[in-house]
Amino acid sequence: MSGRILVVDDDAAMREMLVARLDARGYEAVGCESSERAIEALGAESFDAVVTDVQMRGSSGIELCVWVRTNRPDVPVLVITGFGSLETAIAAIRAGAHDFMPKPLEIEELAFRLESALRHRHLLEEVKRLREGRDEADADELLGESEPMRALRRMVLRVARSDAPVLVKGETGTGKELVARAIHRHGARPDGPFVAVNCAALPEPLLESELFGHVRGAFTDARTPRTGLFVEASGGTLFLDEIAELAPSLQPKLLRALQERRVRPLGAAEEVPFDARIVAATNRDLDAAVEQGRFREDLFFRLDVLPVEVPPLRARGADVLLLAQHFARAYAARTGRAPLGLSRAAAERLSDYEWPGNVRELQNAIERAAALSDHDAILPEDLPERIRSHRKRATLLASDDPAELAPLEVIERRYVAHVLATTGGNKTLAARILGVDRKTLYRKLGGGEREEG
Repeated sequence: MSGRILVVDDDAAMREMLVARLDARGYEAVGCESSERAIEALGAESFDAVVTDVQMRGSSGIELCVWVRTNRPDVPVLVITGFGSLETAIAAIRAGAHDFMPKPLEIEELAFRLESALRHRHLLEEVKRLREGRDEADADELLGESEPMRALRRMVLRVARSDAPVLVKGETGTGKELVARAIHRHGARPDGPFVAVNCAALPEPLLESELFGHVRGAFTDARTPRTGLFVEASGGTLFLDEIAELAPSLQPKLLRALQERRVRPLGAAEEVPFDARIVAATNRDLDAAVEQGRFREDLFFRLDVLPVEVPPLRARGADVLLLAQHFARAYAARTGRAPLGLSRAAAERLSDYEWPGNVRELQNAIERAAALSDHDAILPEDLPERIRSHRKRATLLASDDPAELAPLEVIERRYVAHVLATTGGNKTLAARILGVDRKTLYRKLGGGEREEG
């Protein structure tokens, strides 16, 4: 991850060496010989991070940290010093430093921590952007930097250009309605209504009335006429969630509506036209339902014109932590408490967990943890027991029990994480061991392509 870095050190040789090394790794590094000059630069220019020595003539790096925390809290500060005592480290963190590194300094380690700091800054900017409503996607944004999510966003933009029906497929809790809303937002009629109905939540007679409408006296208690959701969604999008649960008796009526672009309200003598984009969603295997005779084949083909697959959270790598930070900060903003971070131990638990309930389960877990936390960061003990006690399953390459075998993508992800942990986070060494370049390693970690340094 590239960025503009301010390097602060009164030792000219050390300062110039760090600037040169960071420049060589793709950063734009600028040197500064004192805290006073650094404050002037930060007030006049834009920087993504600060790397500063502690012991300097004039104001110290600790004092610089205090100024940055007060005046530029969006800029992470990495403190380096030859005086690597515990007291100095504590003082730096209390002053607002993002990280602390003792000398002698390894440039590979500095680059690794800078990358973490810049990713953290990017996350804070994303949360702030969402909170202030500057994002055109508003709260419906599909958050995530993993390659599966990048691919999903590209697909959303492609299908949004068409007016053909879309079938969104994905496990429970993956955010299928968010995908549907994104398709609506980027389509030809974003100012029209987005009307959603859960086909599994209503009994058959009520669902038919909801979808198609009814006239007065069509059935008991039909005292007033009702415009159906197809007509209400005209000029916009009708989202049919859990479409696999649609009753067999309603399937031919839905098929006719899609073919004719007209609906007949219950008890009506005439059909009513509608003009809505149809987006359906399912967490079931509709192909199997068709084979088993539980879902009409012709209706399936009518809905599955533009299929969109939503990836499960376990396939999204580091998105777990990005989303966790987003949910924690959103909860804090909503309840008026101070922003919450994630402790390293809690982050490890979240990363190890398989998330069978996907993003919805993660959001619930983080909001619960945020409500229970008495600290400025979520700790492992704040997390639900199933996450605290979860232990990463061993990667079994040979077993006689099919239940112990994991999918290939899970085995690869675990092994990549294991190599990275074994090398102490050294991505260059990890990539060399795995026989891939750094960009490929980032993709396997779920971070997409980044600048290689």
